[in-house]
Amino acid sequence: MINVGVVGIGNIAPAHLQGYLAHPERCRIVALCDIVPEKAQRRKESLGLTGVDVVASHKELLGREDIDLVSLCTPPGTHAELTVDFLGAGKHVLVEKPMAPSLADCDAMLAARDRSGRLLSVVAQNRFRDDMATLKAAVDSGLLGPVAHLAVDSAWWRGVPYYDLAWRGTWESEGGGPTLNHAIHHIDLLLWMMGAPQAVQAMMTNAWHDNAEVEDLSVALLRYERAIAQLTSSVVHHGERQQIVVQGRDASVAQPWAVCAEVTQPNGFPTADGNAALVARLEEIAAAHVPLPHEGHAGQIGDVLDAVGQGRAPAVTGEDGRRTVEVVTAIYRAAIERREVELPIAADTEYHTRDGLLANAPRFFTKSASVDEQEGFITAGGSTGPLG
Repeated sequence: MINVGVVGIGNIAPAHLQGYLAHPERCRIVALCDIVPEKAQRRKESLGLTGVDVVASHKELLGREDIDLVSLCTPPGTHAELTVDFLGAGKHVLVEKPMAPSLADCDAMLAARDRSGRLLSVVAQNRFRDDMATLKAAVDSGLLGPVAHLAVDSAWWRGVPYYDLAWRGTWESEGGGPTLNHAIHHIDLLLWMMGAPQAVQAMMTNAWHDNAEVEDLSVALLRYERAIAQLTSSVVHHGERQQIVVQGRDASVAQPWAVCAEVTQPNGFPTADGNAALVARLEEIAAAHVPLPHEGHAGQIGDVLDAVGQGRAPAVTGEDGRRTVEVVTAIYRAAIERREVELPIAADTEYHTRDGLLANAPRFFTKSASVDEQEGFITAGGSTGPLG
């Protein structure tokens, strides 16, 4: 039985708690930690958790021998310090996205993992979704032919009060806007399917969240050897219509699921019917997918529990988390400097550090409100399968 502590009992914590509760035969939650312990106590009671301690500081958990694995659900700016502390105390760590606001922080977390010999996984729960697994299988099949274009819309909508929450809306505390904190899901999926790009170009703005320093919209182009990926990161899109479209030489596939395969006429224009046989083969891949026993956080937590028990690396590693942060950093640098940025980003550049980004990041507006809690419920997005 793997004993679990959860640190940070805010908006994302219920997904972790329910994820662990989905595996009662393999793990048990033994501690909740939040700087507002009353909030953790309310969460404990709402879930009917018994035998669970509530503490106000993560330091109270470091020396506990009855904790094997810790979920970190705190704001991004705290991830590096907490991860290093828990790994140093001999705990395995599952840390929420984004891994950290800077590459230097990510590197410190990876170094702590290597010193400790413990597991470090970064949340990328959308890899553990049936629709995404189907899309990945179609891309990996080779039936599309060489990929030329991948279009990703990480489209969200958030009202102005969203950035009134105390830790949101500043580069110092949040690390960025939707490019870092929303599109991180889509960037992970893009890298999962396409690998790392060679270079990035980007633009960003704050269209109408005038109570936040950070961007609320960015558009980036990622250059590969013979392909281009296009990424929109937004909290200004009504309807939150999110999609991923992969265009290969011979066919395209998309999420929400769609398949198309054109056939050329002698003059180069497409035929009326397309390649029905190829479409059928891709549809067979989708039909053959065996539903995952658990999706989302519960699915990734199941893999982490397996990895701890088997002494293997998790499906989503710390290196995976770092790669997404590197692409985000390149997008910010390209938008700020208005030029193409090549990857990888060298360790001796100022954008490798948090201070470097803070020194150069534009302050679109001044944060004008700061509240600790907000009324209302959290929605997951539009009807097209949002990546929450």
